[in-house]
Amino acid sequence: MALTGRTALVTGGSRGIGRAIVQRFAEAGARVVFTYHSNQAAADDLVGRLDGTVAVRADQADLTTLTAMFAPVRGGLDILVNNAAINPRTPITEITAEEFDRVMTVNTKFPLLAMREAAAVLRDGGRIINLSTLSTVLPAAGHALYAASKAALEQFTAVAAREFGGRGITVNTVSPGATDTDLLRAVNPAEALTQTAAVTALRRLGQPDDIAAVVAFLAGPDAQWITGQNIRATGGLLV
Repeated sequence: MALTGRTALVTGGSRGIGRAIVQRFAEAGARVVFTYHSNQAAADDLVGRLDGTVAVRADQADLTTLTAMFAPVRGGLDILVNNAAINPRTPITEITAEEFDRVMTVNTKFPLLAMREAAAVLRDGGRIINLSTLSTVLPAAGHALYAASKAALEQFTAVAAREFGGRGITVNTVSPGATDTDLLRAVNPAEALTQTAAVTALRRLGQPDDIAAVVAFLAGPDAQWITGQNIRATGGLLV
């Protein structure tokens, strides 16, 4: 129960990697507040399964929802996980100014402002963990906006590690590789996923729990000397 007595805030916690993080934190003893965008049924199911969890609806395209997101943790916060993101997979020739603004707001501006808001309530020795992607170093067609937005978030992480370090707050990035979620399967044909597993050193796709384990480690006491790092949790898709 390494996180007993800690309060965590996780964005995009109702499904996929975010859901696995919420579960891992709760099982480690943390009180967890998580956001969801539209799947209230999944959020309610998770709250019903895990004692002490709180779900808050938030639309990261709307910066005013930051207020509602932080309302349950105004009394103090120990861990912030910026997980929620969108990936429209649009070729450069089809990107619109509106889509650029939306992706950059959801994936980059909102997490940055969440870190700013968290600074006021994070206890000394706290943790900030931002979820990025292997696409920042292994780009793929259609991922221009996604990769660029996450690359910016990686830089914000590095700078925040310097700025918050005086209070013992660590700030790190976790960059998953191909992780078996509903979203991954929705945008990739089955044969592509089989090929990806074949060229991964561990010969399989990642599972949400694989990523949640890395996040939980960074959130725990044993990671107090790790900050400003980008942990590529890919199973050896990139070595």
